[in-house]
Amino acid sequence: MADLVRAATPLAAAAALLRGALEALPHPRLAVSGGSAAAVLGLARLALGPRWRRVRLTWVDERRVPFADPDSNRGEAYRLGYLDPADPPEAELPLYLDGESAEEACRRVEAGLDAAFDGGLDVLLLGLGEDGHSASLFPGRPWPPDRVHAVDASPKPPPGRMTLGRDLLAAAPAGILMASGAAKAPALARLLQGDPALPASGFRGLTIVTDLSGGHHG
Repeated sequence: MADLVRAATPLAAAAALLRGALEALPHPRLAVSGGSAAAVLGLARLALGPRWRRVRLTWVDERRVPFADPDSNRGEAYRLGYLDPADPPEAELPLYLDGESAEEACRRVEAGLDAAFDGGLDVLLLGLGEDGHSASLFPGRPWPPDRVHAVDASPKPPPGRMTLGRDLLAAAPAGILMASGAAKAPALARLLQGDPALPASGFRGLTIVTDLSGGHHG
C-alpha cells in the first residue's frame, strides 16, 4: 500500500523525502522523470551538498529528441539549472543521445545499467499523468519485460520515447511519486485503489506526494 503525504508545498516535501532516501545509501542509484520531478531533483541536489557526488543518476523515461529540444527531459533539467555540469553526480546514464537510433539507445542503456548501476535501482522519482501513466508506460499499452525499451507511438506527444521497463522500476525498494493539481485527482484515486491498469500500482516503498485533499500529513 502506498503512503500518501499531503503537502501545501509538494515540491519541498518531495525534495525532503528524496534527500532522506539518498542520504541513507552510500552510492544510491536514482531514476527520475522530467517536469515537476526534475524541480524536486534540483532542490534535493542543493540540499545534499557534497553527498550529491555519490549519486548514480538515470532517467525513468526520455523523449527521442535532441538534447537542445525543449521536449528533452534531461536537456530541460540542465537548462533550468536543476542539474549543473560543474556539480556532476557520480555517474549519469542518459536514456537517449543525439543521433542514436532506438536500437542503439537500448543497447547502450542496457550496458550502462550493468556497468554503473549493478543492474538495478534504489530510488525512483516519478510523476503521474492525467491518464495514469508513469515514465512512458501508458495504461492500455503493453509493458515489455525489458529493462529499457523504445516507445514508438506514444499517445502523448512526442511519439518517440525511451522508457525504463515496469519490472525494473517496480523492483526499486523506494519511490516518490508527484501528483499535484486537480486534473490528477481521478488518476490518483485509481492509483490509491491499486488499479492494475496503472503502471505504478504495486510499486514497492512508494510515497505519493500531493496537494490534493485526503490522506495524511507526513
